[in-house]
Amino acid sequence: MAANQGERTRRRLSTEERREQLLAVGARLFSESPYDEVWIEQVAEIAGVSRGLLYHYFPTKRDFFAAVVERESARMLRMTAAVPGIPVREQLGAGLDTFLEYVEAHAHGYRAFHRADAAGDQAVRKVYQRALAAQEKQILAAMAADPEFGPVCAQRPDVPLAVRGWLAFTTAVCLEWLRGADLSRDQVRDLCTRALLGVIAP
Repeated sequence: MAANQGERTRRRLSTEERREQLLAVGARLFSESPYDEVWIEQVAEIAGVSRGLLYHYFPTKRDFFAAVVERESARMLRMTAAVPGIPVREQLGAGLDTFLEYVEAHAHGYRAFHRADAAGDQAVRKVYQRALAAQEKQILAAMAADPEFGPVCAQRPDVPLAVRGWLAFTTAVCLEWLRGADLSRDQVRDLCTRALLGVIAP
């Protein structure tokens, strides 16, 4: 019995399983520590692989970080996806609650993501731009399917720009909140909710 358990423990992971394991370790480390304090050797040690194997999957630390961010961005999109048939007004607060909870729990990674984009890092910038475009598309699709906001989207060509501006506003608010702005999560959620509804409400 013990031998069988050992064999299962030592089972070789597939390429995709190993990559997912490394990204999961990276997501935890980048959420707990600033970017500059996360070392590839640390990731490899926790995952139980050689540094060379990690570099086989991700040539540089920045490539690794970009892949972690892309994974987390996709996860966030799934977590905040609209539920068909439920009004946007009802879902907005819940979606922001989920988002803000994530931002607070992954503060280091969230800040590092936006710092890297501001510094012009190309690998992270591409991930950043794809993540923003996906968020914008998801919000616009939910609004277009909503009885209240659908006509607004159809009649106002400025709505996509308004949503893009709102995403930038929300990012700025979250970064200030993480720096210690004297606001509760509920207050940040309500501020962001009012900001979006203020520009797109019929």
